[in-house]
Amino acid sequence: MIQTLTKPISFDEFVAWYPENAACKYELHNGRIVEMPLGTGAHSNITGFISLKLGVQIERHELPYSIPGDCLLKPLEDESGYQPDIIVLDREQLSKEPRWQKESIITLGNSVRLVVEVVSTNWKNDYLIKSGDYESMGIPEYWIVDYLGLGGRRFIGYPKSPTISVYSMVDGEYEVRQFRDDDRVESLAFPELQLTAAQIFQA
Repeated sequence: MIQTLTKPISFDEFVAWYPENAACKYELHNGRIVEMPLGTGAHSNITGFISLKLGVQIERHELPYSIPGDCLLKPLEDESGYQPDIIVLDREQLSKEPRWQKESIITLGNSVRLVVEVVSTNWKNDYLIKSGDYESMGIPEYWIVDYLGLGGRRFIGYPKSPTISVYSMVDGEYEVRQFRDDDRVESLAFPELQLTAAQIFQA
């Protein structure tokens, strides 16, 4: 990741700064604008594969969900803003979002059914920072798809191996379950999903 500005700014300043038709994505981390590197082919394939499979579930079961093309997620703190690899929104809750229609900004955890981050070299952000921010927002489910097994040993164990960590909200706190190889990924938002970790990693 490449820091693009050194002066700390607020979320609203970040939104005003964000260039139209940007060739890459940016996030705000603790008041600092960060350029997000382009995903590798494998990263892009996995993101697309998961989006496709979730979209099929939404259509098949007529769920009131949507997967937006672009979305900025604002945590409770005013100095951060994220663009998840995949975000599943509850369409029935979007009318309560004050900034959704004009800016594609999500500020309420109740509007989100699921966030997915596919791990790149910036794995610490996914495991350390975003998990805390998403938990604080009350987002009910968060996946970390670590297809290269890059995460720290305290997160995925040792020896490291490709792992999907599913954080689910229980009594206001995240509980994490991990899936590897032929384990079927269990999802609160998509209980009928029939997808193994291996199928995702091989996408």
